[in-house]
Amino acid sequence: MEKNGNNRKLRVCVATCNRADYSKLAPIMFGIKTEPEFFELDVVVLGSHLIDDYGNTYRMIEQDDFDINTRLHTIVRGEDEAAMVESVGLALVKLPDVLNRLKPDIMIVHGDRFDALALATSAALMNIRILHIEGGEVSGTIDDSIRHAITKLAHYHVCCTRSAEQHLISMCEDHDRILLAGCPSYDKLLSAKNKDYMSIIRMWLGDDVKCKDYIVALQHPVTTDIKHSIKMFELTLDALISFNKRTLVLFPNIDAGSKEMVRVMRKKGIEHHPNFRAVKHVPFDQFIQLVAHAGCMIGNSSCGVREVGAFGTPVINLGTRQIGRETGENVLHVRDADTQDKILQALHLQFGKQYPCSKIYGDGNAVPRILKFLKSIDLQEPLQKKFCFPPVKESISQDIDHILETLSALAVDLGGTNLRVAIVSMKGEIVKKYTQFNPKTYEERINLILQMCVEAATEAVKLNCRILGVGIGGGIIHQHELIHGSSFCAAELGHLVVSLDGPDCSCGSHGCIEAYASGMALQREAKKLHDEDLLLVEGMSVPKDEAVGALHLIQAAKLGNAKAQSILRTAGTALGLGVVNILHTMNPSLVILSGVLASHYIHIVKDVIRQQALSSVQDVDVVVSDLADPALLGAASMVLDYTTRRIH
Repeated sequence: MEKNGNNRKLRVCVATCNRADYSKLAPIMFGIKTEPEFFELDVVVLGSHLIDDYGNTYRMIEQDDFDINTRLHTIVRGEDEAAMVESVGLALVKLPDVLNRLKPDIMIVHGDRFDALALATSAALMNIRILHIEGGEVSGTIDDSIRHAITKLAHYHVCCTRSAEQHLISMCEDHDRILLAGCPSYDKLLSAKNKDYMSIIRMWLGDDVKCKDYIVALQHPVTTDIKHSIKMFELTLDALISFNKRTLVLFPNIDAGSKEMVRVMRKKGIEHHPNFRAVKHVPFDQFIQLVAHAGCMIGNSSCGVREVGAFGTPVINLGTRQIGRETGENVLHVRDADTQDKILQALHLQFGKQYPCSKIYGDGNAVPRILKFLKSIDLQEPLQKKFCFPPVKESISQDIDHILETLSALAVDLGGTNLRVAIVSMKGEIVKKYTQFNPKTYEERINLILQMCVEAATEAVKLNCRILGVGIGGGIIHQHELIHGSSFCAAELGHLVVSLDGPDCSCGSHGCIEAYASGMALQREAKKLHDEDLLLVEGMSVPKDEAVGALHLIQAAKLGNAKAQSILRTAGTALGLGVVNILHTMNPSLVILSGVLASHYIHIVKDVIRQQALSSVQDVDVVVSDLADPALLGAASMVLDYTTRRIH
């Protein structure tokens, strides 16, 4: 035995409900049967397999030389929604006795049919492990809900495509219990096309039919919109009659609405029409040959979008029943098949084409992978399945310290003269503020900011403030919310470039707004003037122990220093050009300038907007913030908005 921790054979129950699921389960059953030293196989047959109107398809299981351990008549006739529910209930009543008698180690359930839901429910409640085939796929009807419900009940999963595997992982299923094997039916499909097929074609469609000169039609009711699906079937038959090609029409499955679809067939005389052959069932081996060599397949069967792609046969997929399926390029969707002409046009477009063969659903080696997976199942492991939920933020229980603490942020303001750090509460109150002179070098500046933040965070604990983060930067507000950007760096407005040959910026670039208009930029220009004895004018002085800064430049400009006025005008123009760029990009309704320099820039900025901006954005309001510490409050809001928006 392989690594399954068992000292006996694995007892596997395969339950099959209809001709479609048997085509997927049969290859697995053959594989199990070839390894009797590892497995014991029990076969349970139920559903439409045992109904004469649907071909008594249990006989093909017997013809494949499988012993049927149990036959369960579970279908309540009526072919409507109530009959489907009653059939599930009947299966739930009958299955416990069977499972108690067979006592399987694992039950293999396929797909998304209502019968399969009854099987999975019974096995789960009776503590029998479930292996689900074809979970994680998306079609487009109630089948999706049933398929995903079975996934939640199943302990192990065999999926056919990479997307289905990802869907299962997204549904919190354990990745270690998911096998990406491909579709078992492809093991037979990919080795079938070269067999003698003309005798099969003649047997089902007549001696005068040629390869690629006939159509296979298979259409089922859509249980969530029965009335529309019956109308669509009627239009399909009308289009096929008009198209005038030999057509093999298979009866629909047993879903609600199938009885009405059969009535439509008989009303139009399809069973007696010379161009049509209407059949209840075709053995899968022969069906493969028929679709492989057809000129086209039409309908809404999953076979059309899955298996037929292996042969490159053109397919017309009608309606929404398979709209979510992965398909090859051979499939033409007619989502709103609401007119005969639309379906007829699709037939003209598709019939007789040959597309590249697709292996989306398998490479022909699914069964060996599935058998190996079965052998690895350890029956000693706990039966209770575990879900792999993504990590979530821990809930905070009621605690007096938490109730009394103040949600806060650290705000950092990098001024030209001073560095400031503040603890800012959720209400916008500055709890405590720290100020230090701005060092000359970048390294000293960063080290001082870190030191001030550590000091503030330490003090916050004593003040019962819970720091949610640290904020630095400008802000753009859209629909009452701050825009943060993919890496939380949105609104670096100071680094908009307004000149290709402008002064160097601290960011490493040159020509940024900050290189012209920031406090540090004005401090740099003031120092240059002062070193050249061009700053001071009558009525002003700078003490020897006081560093020259932006405020001295502003004072000199007010007192008539032409060079200081020119520097401020250039700085304001650079800021104005940056604002114009923002107006053209974001088209805001309001621009707020903040900080000690804002009042000196606002008139220049407005002038630049009038001269440079498009007329469509010139009506924007430009104002100076009247907040006491707008830079600190704005920086704090970056943190408080983002974190609390996601906590509460």
